[in-house]
Amino acid sequence: MGYIELTKDNIDDNHICCALGAKQYENAVNDKKNWLRDRMADGLVFYRLNERAKVFIEYLPAEEAWVPISAPNFMYVNCLWVSGRYKNNGHAKHLLDKCVADAKARGMDGIVHITGRKKLPYLSDKRFFEYMGFTLQDEAKPYFQLMALTWSEHAASPTFKQQVKSFSLNEKGISIYYTAQCPFAVGMLDDLKKLTEKKGFHFQAHRLSSKDKAQKAPAIWTTFSVFYNGEFLTHEIMSVNKFEKLLNELLIT
Repeated sequence: MGYIELTKDNIDDNHICCALGAKQYENAVNDKKNWLRDRMADGLVFYRLNERAKVFIEYLPAEEAWVPISAPNFMYVNCLWVSGRYKNNGHAKHLLDKCVADAKARGMDGIVHITGRKKLPYLSDKRFFEYMGFTLQDEAKPYFQLMALTWSEHAASPTFKQQVKSFSLNEKGISIYYTAQCPFAVGMLDDLKKLTEKKGFHFQAHRLSSKDKAQKAPAIWTTFSVFYNGEFLTHEIMSVNKFEKLLNELLIT
C-alpha cells in the first residue's frame, strides 16, 4: 500500500479523497481540482494513499497559504485527513513526515498548522500534533490555535494576523466567507442560502478568490466561516438540518 503525489499532469485522472462518493459535489470537486492545480505553481503538494480512501495531506509554503497567518519560511499544512478504517495505522505520521522532509529539503524553519482548542469538526485534533512535537504559538477567539514544529533556533514565531483578533464586520444577517479549497464548502452554499432566506435572514457569501484576499480576510478558517451580524459563529460546514437548528436558535435570541 503506497502513496502517490498529485501533479498538474495527473490530477484530472485521480480522485482528491475528500469528496469520494459524493456525486452532488461533482462541480465543487472540479473547482477544488482547479484550485489545487493553480496552487501547485506556488509550491503546493497533495500527497495521498494510493487507494480509494480519504487519506491525504495538502501543504504549501506559509507565505502562499490562503489563511491570515504570519509564518515566514514555514510550511503550512492545509489539511491532514485520515478517516475510517485507515485510522491508527500510522498514515497520519507518515504523511506528516513527508511534509517535514520536504520542508527541510526546501531550507524551511518548520511547519505550522491551525487546530482547535478542543476536538471540533473540520479541525485537526491538536493532541496528535502535540505528540508529533508541535507547540502552541498563538491563539484567537473563540477556539483557534496555531501550532508549529520548529527545528531552527533562528525561526520567527508564527502568529495569526492582527485583523482576525480585532476585526469586526459591519454586515447584517448571515455572512459566509469561503474558498474553493474544500468541495463541501462550495457544494453546500446554494442550499444554505435558500434556507437562510426562507427563515427571513439576509444572506451574503464572499468567495475569497485570491491569496491576498484570503490573507486579509476577517475569518481565520478561510475555507468556510459563518458570521451573524458581524460576529463569528462557526467554521463548521453544516448539513441543512443542522444549519436550520442554528438559525432557529438565532431567531429566539
